[in-house]
Amino acid sequence: MNNPSKPVLGLILKGYPRISETFISNEILLLEQLGFSIHLFSMRQPRENFSHASVKGIKAKVDYLPETLLIPLPRFLYYNFRLAAKQPRRYLSTVKSAVRRFRRTRRLATFKHLLQAGYLVEHLLPGSGVSHLHAHFAHSPTSVALFACQLIGIPYSFTAHAKDIYTSHSEQLHEKIVQARFVVTCTEYNKQRLAEISRGAGVPLFRIYHGIDTDLFNGTIEQKVPSPPFNILTVARLTAKKGLPTVYRALRRLHDQGVLFRHTLIGNGEDRKKILALINDLGLGPLTSWLGTQPHGVVMEHYRRADLFVLGCEVAANGDRDGIPNVFLECMAMGVPIVATRVSAIPELLADRETGLLVPPRAPEDMARAMSRLLSDLELRRQIVASARRHVRHNFNNKVLINALAGLFKAQGL
Repeated sequence: MNNPSKPVLGLILKGYPRISETFISNEILLLEQLGFSIHLFSMRQPRENFSHASVKGIKAKVDYLPETLLIPLPRFLYYNFRLAAKQPRRYLSTVKSAVRRFRRTRRLATFKHLLQAGYLVEHLLPGSGVSHLHAHFAHSPTSVALFACQLIGIPYSFTAHAKDIYTSHSEQLHEKIVQARFVVTCTEYNKQRLAEISRGAGVPLFRIYHGIDTDLFNGTIEQKVPSPPFNILTVARLTAKKGLPTVYRALRRLHDQGVLFRHTLIGNGEDRKKILALINDLGLGPLTSWLGTQPHGVVMEHYRRADLFVLGCEVAANGDRDGIPNVFLECMAMGVPIVATRVSAIPELLADRETGLLVPPRAPEDMARAMSRLLSDLELRRQIVASARRHVRHNFNNKVLINALAGLFKAQGL
């Protein structure tokens, strides 16, 4: 329960809890352990029937905004009309803002976000103690925060991650940045892009890496010597930006060279049918196990068994791209060497031949060579595993990194 005398931080989330967004639940738990009172506002119900252990430790109250427009429309209209009657000028001004934003993109979701903000402001915020809103992801959650700010003047900030930066309309995102108290993002690469979009607006932009629980992800000091058939692992959403076709074409090359291996794929996503069809087309079905989405305990067991982790991140056709996949941090801490691609912020974490091996995106031959090298060059492997583990433990401990974010919220009176 929140302390009624303490200001409350309201977090607007796309969905809660989500198995693919452990970094958010970890952040919430760590903020609560630092003494923050938090109220969660989720735009969607959970999409999995299980969650990570960190979610079970979170005490924050959770309220869910109506997800769709049609069925909950009477509720939306009731609370929005009430709010409009109380503050007609402010509400009309916000409607004009929504119309302007709609004209840029022609997305009807703009008006849903306005109605969700009105519902939040009139129905959920009163009596909650929330004095500041912070949205995770720069698209729809921050749209709701923006409209809530315009409706009642409550300050907001947001964390921008990856897809939400690179697939957003730049003018829409500029407007969100300009009206925010501050903006956080998880890589230096993202920060530079946000600085370009802000066009010198003067809003503080902060790069705070997510980090991981380095006590939980703690591999054994003694490194195992890999032997065939090698266990090769990939954990990823099955979506274009993860570059899974490159991974499987590289694996086909390894197979053609006589390398014995088993590949495990953990994750799900919109490209599932396409990826599974490609696996079969390449004749890799007997060598590949697809496990779908799995809880952290299962994933960690696969880290312990893995000889190599591989992912082929790339920039998708719509501009979507990764920041720093958290699975890289987890593998490095667990002592699993990584072959990845030079895309986005990945080189901020992985230094080629120091903490991993990097290859160009969409280059399966290069990827196959790098995988073969990390499986056979035991001295290089030993050096990379040791350096990667040190790098993560010293620079990506989420218990340390959370203090930077906590400082920003404390500066807002929380």
